[in-house]
Amino acid sequence: MIENPVLVEVTRGEMVESRHRGAVAVVHSDGQTAVTMGDTRRMIYPRSAIKPLQAVFLVESGAADEFGLTDNELALACASHNGEPGHVDAVRNWLARLGLDEQVLECGTHAPRRDKDKALLIENGLSPGPAHNNCSGKHCGFLSSAKFLGESVADYINRSHPVQQAVLDLVGDMTGVSLVGRPGGIDGCGIPVVGIPLESLAFAFARFATGAGFSPARQLAANRIYHAMIREPFTVAGTGRWCTRAMEAGGGAFIVKTGAEGVYCGAIPQAGVGIALKIDDGGSRAAECAMGAILSGLGCLDPEQGLIVSPVSNVAGREVGEIRPEIQFKDQLISLIEREQTG
Repeated sequence: MIENPVLVEVTRGEMVESRHRGAVAVVHSDGQTAVTMGDTRRMIYPRSAIKPLQAVFLVESGAADEFGLTDNELALACASHNGEPGHVDAVRNWLARLGLDEQVLECGTHAPRRDKDKALLIENGLSPGPAHNNCSGKHCGFLSSAKFLGESVADYINRSHPVQQAVLDLVGDMTGVSLVGRPGGIDGCGIPVVGIPLESLAFAFARFATGAGFSPARQLAANRIYHAMIREPFTVAGTGRWCTRAMEAGGGAFIVKTGAEGVYCGAIPQAGVGIALKIDDGGSRAAECAMGAILSGLGCLDPEQGLIVSPVSNVAGREVGEIRPEIQFKDQLISLIEREQTG
């Protein structure tokens, strides 16, 4: 097995205290590789980073038009949100339009991400519900597709459900690999996950960005999801979150999506590339830093926007270190991108 390179280091004072290894793939929509580091052929679970691809089915199936879904709701279908009031209200309103309530959601319940929103619930004598789950928007998308197709809304998360089967087929088609017989599991919100190589994920996001090789209907669906995300970046994550901040800073030039266990994916239409990365130890702090370095190297982010290097603070709020790209990773990344751009 290839030992993945160190991508990110964490300093404290005058020493590097921690290091994060990982793998990166940047692939063109014709399947040609632009940048690879580490073992990009090893299968990973893409987790929530794959939500924009899954949401394509919501549009392509006709469900989005049938229920008059807005950009905000399509972005919500791609979201791993904070459970802020705006997110929760949007989920509940969407379900009401389907003639459902949040008890039909099979994603489970957890508290909002931010202390402020947890405190607000307590102050009002309320408990979190399934709508607070960070994946509740994606589940609304599955329920919308099930309703539109005349399928049962019960057990919609099961791998055997027609909606899950259709979404898995669509993702397999976009990645260019069959998902039959691959390692599988269950995601945190209950839906099936399948092992996919990073290179194949990056290829899928390149096609998502450009529509290359897609039918006209799929091109339109992917384009609609892309524009929903760049128009509603808050909905995709929320206050202070890296996904939201990066897409706001990018001004529509790209979309990015985080996934659990150190996964990040992105799509850049103008460059015609998709990005997929995985941090070996699952660290989200390293995944954000690495994605920021890649986007900066590709000319999509200004290094001064505070989305690559981030501070490490102590309990009193004093800055005592930083999370930064490892110097060899940064140098190799720049070299590979320059070589790619000069042919």
